[in-house]
Amino acid sequence: MKSILIIDDEINICTLLTRFLSKHGFKVDSTMTGAQATKMMLDNPYDLVLCDYRLKDTDGAQLLTSIRQQHPQTVVIIITGYSDVRIAVDMVKNGAYDYISKPLYPDEILSLVNKALSQPAPAPATQVNVVEPHAHEEKPVPVSEQQKNGSRYVYGESKPSRELFRELTLVAPTDYSVIIFGETGTGKESVAHLIHEHSSRKGQPFVALDCGSLSRELAASELFGHEKGAFTGAIGTKIGAFEQAHGGTLFLDEISNLSYDIQVALLRVIQEKQIRRVGSMKEIAVDVRLIVASNENLFESVQKGKFREDLFHRFNEFTIHIPPLRERIEDLHLFVDSFLSQVSKELNKGEVMMSDEVWECFRRYDWPGNIRELKNVIRRASLLTPAGKEISMAALPLEMKSGASFTKSPIANGDEVDEEMPDMPLLDANDLKSVALKAEYNKIINVLKAVKYNKTKAAQLLNIDRKTLYNKLRLLNINY
Repeated sequence: MKSILIIDDEINICTLLTRFLSKHGFKVDSTMTGAQATKMMLDNPYDLVLCDYRLKDTDGAQLLTSIRQQHPQTVVIIITGYSDVRIAVDMVKNGAYDYISKPLYPDEILSLVNKALSQPAPAPATQVNVVEPHAHEEKPVPVSEQQKNGSRYVYGESKPSRELFRELTLVAPTDYSVIIFGETGTGKESVAHLIHEHSSRKGQPFVALDCGSLSRELAASELFGHEKGAFTGAIGTKIGAFEQAHGGTLFLDEISNLSYDIQVALLRVIQEKQIRRVGSMKEIAVDVRLIVASNENLFESVQKGKFREDLFHRFNEFTIHIPPLRERIEDLHLFVDSFLSQVSKELNKGEVMMSDEVWECFRRYDWPGNIRELKNVIRRASLLTPAGKEISMAALPLEMKSGASFTKSPIANGDEVDEEMPDMPLLDANDLKSVALKAEYNKIINVLKAVKYNKTKAAQLLNIDRKTLYNKLRLLNINY
């Protein structure tokens, strides 16, 4: 008889799963804490563990690491109530068999358990690298000279970078709300991650939400969650970002784009430390540290009447300004070396080198898209350059070769396209839909460069709303 251990801090789930799986021929035990689970597994190893991601004394990532090290033959399935599946995907990458989302459906659980137990036993784990919750694509930001091999960040040596790191480490141990201000592509989310990792909440969730991509209708649901049937299309209960981040840190990017009514609701949540899901009358207590970011000056937005002054003062307990890349060019070599190494692994090819001519071009260019633009340029150049060879000027975008950032007006420029602009994948030239997609791609790229990658201004020039622009960026695989 196969044995199963259920770990969940909700007694009802433990009871219901124990009864259900026992009826289907399994030997089932349950516990509500990670510590007790560890003891139980030492006394009696289990064939399979059903583990909730969030527990009162630990989290699923830490428990998964322990199980993989001490009981490598045990199959682990993660139970998560989060709407964002990135946590669960990270857990699977680090050794979990699969994940299942709440609400739980008995037939789905039974099918997954039977499938997992029918597979060959997992190989022993030699080393498990735990990925932090909601870890996004690495967007390193220069912070200090304390760079260590294996770090997921690049630490700069310039004076602005040292000052940035000083401010970051000063505010991180506190529970202050923080406003991060910086141009597009400077690494605002990376700074937010570092604040979280240097705080007392580092063992708790870090949840990031891009407010710029939220429509007015979806913002309340994404922030506060909703109940089943709350509106058309609400086919199940959704856990919002505040609940996901309970005990940890919530990072709200492009905060200035939230509508006025959502700003009012957000102010209430900050004041009361309680949220109410859409379609529910129940108040849910939340303990969250807030970090917000904007590429626009929030104080100016307040003066223009676009952002509530009382909400601004709630956020503005501490402000961090991230200097653009052009103000810390002496850190450029650190970024380039790091990105060349990263891209070499991505492409599974030998690392390429920088020629003196290209280095001079990099130093002369003012990088309007900042670190994100630099990484995209390195990716393009590495793809076009054979392994072990030097990157040539031919592998760089046209605007870099001119020695200045892109300055043409998208209106005056019409539909003109840079000759050496990164292009879409090859499409059928006779297919009308493909031709239209390519024209749309080129137009969006031109406008983004003209406004230095400010998506709000780009959407205005293109005469579409921000949500539509974000959808098109995803559809056309544009990473700016």
